Amino acid sequence: MDAQAQEIRSDTLRRWGLALPAVTIITLFSILPLVVVVIYSFLAPGDFGGVRWQLSVEGWFSVLFERDIFDDTVTLSDAHLTILGRSVALSLATTVITLILGVPTAWFIATRPARQRAFWLFLITIPFWTNLLVRTIAVQEMIRSEGVFNNLFLSVGLIDAPIQMMFTNFAVLVGMAYVFLPLMVLPVYAAIEKFDFRLAEASYDLYASRLYCLRKVILPLVRPGIIAGSILVFVPSLGAYVTPRIMGGGKSMMLGNLIEMQFGQGRNWPLGAALSLTLTALVLVALVWYTRLTAGKRRG
Repeated sequence: MDAQAQEIRSDTLRRWGLALPAVTIITLFSILPLVVVVIYSFLAPGDFGGVRWQLSVEGWFSVLFERDIFDDTVTLSDAHLTILGRSVALSLATTVITLILGVPTAWFIATRPARQRAFWLFLITIPFWTNLLVRTIAVQEMIRSEGVFNNLFLSVGLIDAPIQMMFTNFAVLVGMAYVFLPLMVLPVYAAIEKFDFRLAEASYDLYASRLYCLRKVILPLVRPGIIAGSILVFVPSLGAYVTPRIMGGGKSMMLGNLIEMQFGQGRNWPLGAALSLTLTALVLVALVWYTRLTAGKRRG
């Protein structure tokens, strides 16, 4: 019995030894920075940036509320709530748009002959080889006032003056949909590739319509890929910084831009830390929802 316990103990130590590099990296570059952010969110802001080591919940209070500078009356922070609502709305809209475009694209790729799929997947993954900033500027060149779309519309007589598309929510939405579309296509493609198309043929043989086959046969089987792609798009969209900064031009600010501004121009690090943790909480809610949804499907 002692020999068996010694063997179990040595095996446990060996496993911990193998996991030690990964645990160290996660601790140093993930857990400790998060702990620092949590601590900063409960401190007072410094006079010129940084923090004062004085316990305060003003940072968390300022996430949703603001005080009048004259009489200290408390009201809801319209600016923060507007930015928060815009961030969630644009992230959801980006997820829906990429879903509408990504599912037919993934279906097209998955139904090509096996030798052609690698080529189409290659085209989908090409944007990942390019810097995010470059891709965003490329979209900007397409929709700006002197861009490709406006020049095309002017040349065919559809409009008399350039349409102002830049620095709007529409521009941010277009930019994020373009940037995150591959993150939707790839998981959905992986799910469709495993789909047994004989099931669809069987449903047709049983006189099911195309729409009924799509709703009752295809979508339930590829739903895990759709859910995974939606999470992969929604989570980075919620914390997007580069695309809203360039396409929104400061007029369509999102949560990531607000956090950066608090650590930079605003010099209010506790508020920036509290906003960062708020963003983290929103991401965790989405991930918990995804986990429970997929777990429920597996149990079913």
